[in-house]
Amino acid sequence: MWNRRKPAGDPEKLALSSRRTLEKLLGYHFKDKDLLVKALKHRSYVYSEEGRDRIESNERLELLGDAVLELLVTDYLFRRFEDKGEGELTQMKSQLVSRTVLARQADRLGVGDFVLLSADEREANGGQRPSILCDALESLIGAIYIDGGLEAARAFVRRAVLADFHQIVQPDANFKSKLLEYSQSKGNGHPRYSLRSEEGPDHDKIFSIEVCITGQCMGRGQGRSKKEAQQMAAKDALESLGLL
Repeated sequence: MWNRRKPAGDPEKLALSSRRTLEKLLGYHFKDKDLLVKALKHRSYVYSEEGRDRIESNERLELLGDAVLELLVTDYLFRRFEDKGEGELTQMKSQLVSRTVLARQADRLGVGDFVLLSADEREANGGQRPSILCDALESLIGAIYIDGGLEAARAFVRRAVLADFHQIVQPDANFKSKLLEYSQSKGNGHPRYSLRSEEGPDHDKIFSIEVCITGQCMGRGQGRSKKEAQQMAAKDALESLGLL
């Protein structure tokens, strides 16, 4: 059971006591403490507090962590579900590594309390922003992989993501269809999906989608395709309605 706690001391400086608290929450102790700190440096902090280039932020570790996470989740699903085809495995993987889910898992761990942000970004509650939480969790996975190797990263992913497999993954679920069925049963017609933003380069875009019913926003989701983001938005809506 993961217990969220506020870090001791000043989270922006990530004092020794705060690092130890975070390591306890993560269930992993870094040999290279500087690597842990770098994994938590958002680009806003690097720019404004250190006056350095974004290369010093956690973005490189995030890229690595994303790849490691994809590998470990795919390997887990491949070995566990020998009777599932490529399409079904891909759908389950998409649910597990969606930015909406990763942000939720990072928030559950309390990662937002430790992310190093600029004063303005923290004042704007950036520590609870889903995109920042997701990126920080992926950066930590990358850092654990460098510090402790693939098996250490695998153990962390199992604890932080895969432990909630049955709460996250619903094989054969089509959340858009379920939400449509609900909406029509209430006489509200079709849910409306709107693209709110897209971030990243063309080969690695992240789409943010909002779904509304009769003009009321019911859910939000992110994904590496519009289709995935729509599914995550529908899932979020179903959860808020108490239907999942």
